[in-house]
Amino acid sequence: MRKVSSVFACLLVTGTLLSACGGNNNGNKPAADGGEATPAPAATQAAEESATPSQSPADDINQKKVTIKIHYPTPDLTEVRAQEDDKIKRFQEVYPNVEIVKDDWQYNVSEIGVKMAANEAPTFFNTYATEAKFLIEKGWVADITDLWNNYEFKDQINPVLQNQFIIGGKVYGVTQKGYVTTTMINKKMLDDKGVAVPPMDWTWDDMLNTAKGVADPKKGISGIAPMGKGNEAGWNWTNFLFEAGGEIQKIEGGKVVATFNSEAGIKALDFYKKLRWEAKAVPQDWALGWGDAVGAFQQGRTAMVMAGSDGVIEQALNQGGFKPEDVLTYPMPAAEKGGKHTGVLGGDYLVINPNASKDEQEMAFRYITFDYFSDKGLEALDAIISQRKTDGKYYIPPLLDYYAADSDFGKKTKAVYDKYDIVYQYSPEIMALLDGKPEAQYNTQDYYATMSNVIQELFAKEGTDSKVQLDAAAATVQQKFFDTIKGSRFRCPPSGGRGG
Repeated sequence: MRKVSSVFACLLVTGTLLSACGGNNNGNKPAADGGEATPAPAATQAAEESATPSQSPADDINQKKVTIKIHYPTPDLTEVRAQEDDKIKRFQEVYPNVEIVKDDWQYNVSEIGVKMAANEAPTFFNTYATEAKFLIEKGWVADITDLWNNYEFKDQINPVLQNQFIIGGKVYGVTQKGYVTTTMINKKMLDDKGVAVPPMDWTWDDMLNTAKGVADPKKGISGIAPMGKGNEAGWNWTNFLFEAGGEIQKIEGGKVVATFNSEAGIKALDFYKKLRWEAKAVPQDWALGWGDAVGAFQQGRTAMVMAGSDGVIEQALNQGGFKPEDVLTYPMPAAEKGGKHTGVLGGDYLVINPNASKDEQEMAFRYITFDYFSDKGLEALDAIISQRKTDGKYYIPPLLDYYAADSDFGKKTKAVYDKYDIVYQYSPEIMALLDGKPEAQYNTQDYYATMSNVIQELFAKEGTDSKVQLDAAAATVQQKFFDTIKGSRFRCPPSGGRGG
């Protein structure tokens, strides 16, 4: 992420929430964006609650033996595991009555049902905002409204992110961090080819010309690497649908109706055709997933990649040997001059297992929020950045964090960032242009998968008809997914607002 503290990001990103009711949608880091972003400090608040004098030991949760199985980082994330271990130690100093079991299972839509049926899911686990409706309808997340209402800092949480898991007035998850899809540019590749750096307030034409100018197919160099494999392909393309003024779906007559086969959709798909066949700027081996596309950027084989910025920058700076000045982070381009730089809004969430007991759910909530808004959390952040400096690495903050940037805690966090010259910061110019739009409420991953097939056909065969392709895709999504949705699911979620 860029050259101004991401603490300011939430203030300036517009959360244009998508729903027919004018309320919040699910806009999280989709399963498509499969890379690991730079970890934010462990999210929890030093719980100071204690039982009232009138409580008997049997009613005092601090006196009960409680076991929680926590969401734990995978073995390859050694640094993140060390941070989590430190958090566990500090948590158990406050709650010595709690036994913690580590579980490094990571949410997977194809595995969650089996986990729940076998009662093997952790007490809390990570997920994406695209999954909110799905998990709620399946009964695989706990309603934590009462825990949320008693949470001291609930009003200081970033509303644009948190609202994605508030459905029908009930709370089903806690936000960790978020992002708006951006475009990362390898400035050195542009300089080597004599291609001018585009203006920050750029357009589709600017992106096309920049990509065309850098591309060198004979040498295996692409100007841009749109993701062309897995759900990532549909997710990447949706940014352009939004920029052209299109929507994925609408609620009409008590039904979910596909709307992405619109004039805006055709315009967005035609732009992809220009990148592929007119500019010849897309990789010849275009079947790239998230890791492939980000890897191509890290290796200097493509000049541009579109994703949540922190994961891309983490790899470029700390694994690819890039210097911060060579990694330019841009908003998504506007379709036309003066248009919005709309990017998909997403993030990471923690949800609680409904099969857990009430005591386990409460302790899971306390663990999730243990460092939130706490001095201990700031100390942990400072220690993380200090260690990165010792290790000769950069620290890349999340683009959107769990707190409101204009809060006292947001200002304290910025003060920690400002102590170090290895914190990647974001340009104020970028922040002023970013426009975040959440993903659709219903069957988002199914829509992405269907659109991925469309993108692959377009990249593989010249001369495809965008209208024909989109009409067929919309018919498939409508019949296979949207028509199966029950009308009772269309309750209006609470209205969202701007990020703090």
